[in-house]
Amino acid sequence: MNTIEKKQTSTEAKKTKKMSGGSVIAKTLKNYGIPYVAGIPGHGCWMLTDALMEEGCEIPFIQVMHEQSAVHMADGYYRASGKPMAAITSLGPGAANTIIGLGTAYADSTATILLTGAPATHMEGHGVMQELDRFHSNDFSRVTEGVTKRHWEVNRVEQLPFILHRAFNSMLSGRPGPVHVEVPMDIQTEPANVELHDLEKRMPVGKIRADSKAIEAAVRLLLASERPVIVAGGGAITSEGTEELRKLAEVVGAAVVTTWNGKSAFPEDHRLFAGSVGQTGTTNGNALAANADVVLSVGCRFTDWSASSYRKGASFSFPPAKLIHIDIDPQEIGKNYPTEVGVVSDAKLALEDMLALISDEDMAKIQVKRKNYFNEIDQKNEDWERKIAPRRDSEDSPMTSQRPLAELRKVLPRDGIVVVGSGNTQGAVKQTFPVYEPRTFITSGSFSSMGWAVPAAIGAQLAQPDRKVVCIVGDGDFMQSLPEIAVAVMHNIPVVFLIQNNMGYMSIRGGQRKITGRHIGSEFNLKNGEPYTPNFAEVAKSFGLKSWRAETPEEVSEALKAALETDGPTLVEAMTARDAGGPFVPGWWDFPVPAYIEDERQDEYAEGRALEQHL
Repeated sequence: MNTIEKKQTSTEAKKTKKMSGGSVIAKTLKNYGIPYVAGIPGHGCWMLTDALMEEGCEIPFIQVMHEQSAVHMADGYYRASGKPMAAITSLGPGAANTIIGLGTAYADSTATILLTGAPATHMEGHGVMQELDRFHSNDFSRVTEGVTKRHWEVNRVEQLPFILHRAFNSMLSGRPGPVHVEVPMDIQTEPANVELHDLEKRMPVGKIRADSKAIEAAVRLLLASERPVIVAGGGAITSEGTEELRKLAEVVGAAVVTTWNGKSAFPEDHRLFAGSVGQTGTTNGNALAANADVVLSVGCRFTDWSASSYRKGASFSFPPAKLIHIDIDPQEIGKNYPTEVGVVSDAKLALEDMLALISDEDMAKIQVKRKNYFNEIDQKNEDWERKIAPRRDSEDSPMTSQRPLAELRKVLPRDGIVVVGSGNTQGAVKQTFPVYEPRTFITSGSFSSMGWAVPAAIGAQLAQPDRKVVCIVGDGDFMQSLPEIAVAVMHNIPVVFLIQNNMGYMSIRGGQRKITGRHIGSEFNLKNGEPYTPNFAEVAKSFGLKSWRAETPEEVSEALKAALETDGPTLVEAMTARDAGGPFVPGWWDFPVPAYIEDERQDEYAEGRALEQHL
């Protein structure tokens, strides 16, 4: 062997090391900055979880009570920090339990990596325990296709470095999303000489920047507009572009409205903030957006919830309004509304480029031009304040959904984080609870998964250990992931769980009553018709949380103060009314009326349907 060959051999020896597949994964996750792994160790992933204890591979493992919660926890971590966390489960039902978690992350464009076990490669297709094999051998990965950005099936240990850097590249670049890697049991244990890849050398440099002509056209439209509105979607937060969004709103004198996932993109004590849009939006938000002449959308997909099922004049009016649509994903531009200017770009960079084209002279002219418009925004905001005040300030007992939120806002720090469940609670928080800084409001906006909020709040607290995190959730939603409060106790994760207990799925009941005039399966009742509820405060005590049950606003106030001052997880159960004080519904949501209902409801639905304009 000559000198050159000896040097090459020596270099390769330094680069490669014989490692088991499980150790390759654990070491790579650690190298790539994964701070926690959540999951349940089943037989199909024993060696994946064991590798997390190997020297140089150590990552804290958070054991959950249900695999769905492992993905929700990672989802909450990402939303609160912009950084990914991992989940690991066994094969079969353990893996299948993650689908709702993956769907939630996929719909809301949040990044997480899920690693699941699989039958050993030499056993595939034999129908081993928990294998799905009737259509294809080991067919589970096909189940994840519709709820992940990418998925991989590993066949050799040597593939792992390549697959892992591809997985991180996919979930973090462009439009973020969850990815899935399936690792057979033998691949977890077998050794191979591998070189672990440097992620920095496998990721794209920089972000997508808009075409300059598109930016120029967008600025011209905004400066010429009379009644501009900016719609802040989740993409404004994901791109870290909230400061640029605020500056642009001030420079061009635009009202700012938010979507479900865009809430917290703009400070809600700012004069230009005008509420939210959509079915459970606000009257000021819907009115201003529907009457705008130019709408600038920043990272918004225009889902039916945020666009009032595309009923013209309910939330938006395209045309005559002209749409400037900024999105990282070109598939979203023009999907639901025609655009005057479509801008494919990272939202932060697009906003920066727009600001750079606006001169001091332009700004001075705008401030004079917008005087009447600013007064209109103020008036619309005052009208909304008068509408919500009676529910928010109500002294009733049981309480309205809004009153506990008012007490929480008084005691939660400005940078405190609320993680919000689905249903009436979700709508009430969206309309009533002001937030001021990015990533301080987190909810499952597009999938609206029940059972999401509790583990997501634990993930958010792990991501932001020095900030207060409050999980606001209804009783029905809470019961779908109640056991996860044990995780908060075991790891002393100081989330405050605020349960709004109205003894049922009252959001569902409201919709049933509106459409059909009756309801089924949405109240929690005993056989004799009496309302039924556990005492969640007592349940929480049995889990080891300090807890309170509050029946009045004063009791809620005292309990929340004490909870936020407690070192460790706590729970406050607020008794809220079944029949009063849910969110307002100023927008439209397309719900067909059954043919056997022959009254004005058919006419009302037909009228709304006729005004939909997305087709």
